[in-house]
Amino acid sequence: MSEILVVGSIAYDTISTPAGKAERTLGGSANYFSLAASLYSKVRVVGVVGDDYAEADYEMLTKRGVDTRGLQKQKGKTFHWTGQYKDDMNEAITLATDLNVFEHFNPQIPAEYKNSSYVFLANIDPVLQLRVLEQIERPKLVASDTMNFWISSKLPELKKVLAKVDVLLINEGEADAITSKSNAIASAQEILKLGPKAVVVKRGEYGFVLYTKEGYFILPAFPIAEVVDPTGAGDTFAGAFFGYLAKQNNGFELATLKQACVQGVLLSSFTVQAFGVERLRKLTWAEVEGRHAEYLKVTNL
Repeated sequence: MSEILVVGSIAYDTISTPAGKAERTLGGSANYFSLAASLYSKVRVVGVVGDDYAEADYEMLTKRGVDTRGLQKQKGKTFHWTGQYKDDMNEAITLATDLNVFEHFNPQIPAEYKNSSYVFLANIDPVLQLRVLEQIERPKLVASDTMNFWISSKLPELKKVLAKVDVLLINEGEADAITSKSNAIASAQEILKLGPKAVVVKRGEYGFVLYTKEGYFILPAFPIAEVVDPTGAGDTFAGAFFGYLAKQNNGFELATLKQACVQGVLLSSFTVQAFGVERLRKLTWAEVEGRHAEYLKVTNL
């Protein structure tokens, strides 16, 4: 089994949605990704936490077999994001961002992680993403994420990252911002010209668009009647997608990419049913298989 290295944020989030409010619930891109990917493959995580980070939250990852030796603990508070969802559950309203120890995060890849075959660069500064790649020996597959803040402030650096990655996973608004196009189809075509071999445009409740030089693959999201908290759904999608690719370990086959997207849909549909990582924390493989069977009924012609 190939091991995945993920570098990203570890956070506590305060989230308000029509379903209620959660104070300082566990979040961060690396946590969502690791919990999802660990159902498929071994995961190594690199991030930074403060001295307020609970021991139980370390244990949550280690119980799932995630290697946490790459988590740096520094004096101060852990990254904290405060957000709100109102009418549009596909769009978060940021109320406050307290970077805390994450402000000066400088990812140092442990020596035993440098041989990782699969590398996922979660949503961090593209300068840091490049710094991570410089420390990895011979990765088999590299994927990345980004956000509008980096697109608007560090597009040249981001394009350097895109020239080095195999897969980009982003949401529709981010794809349009990178390319100045107005829809996922046109944006996906332009992104491939920047370097990636594949792009997955995550479209929330509307599913995803996968695009490679061989064409498009589009499916809807799994239908969830009551969405509690959409935070982390995209990171969960990425974790399941990449975890599946690492488990199959058969290169860049289109059929594998398609099935990886399906796994992303399935796991992200669980994430939105509770605040933070709570649903992922308890998720079993039997539940994933059960939902897969239901999804096949939804998508079967």
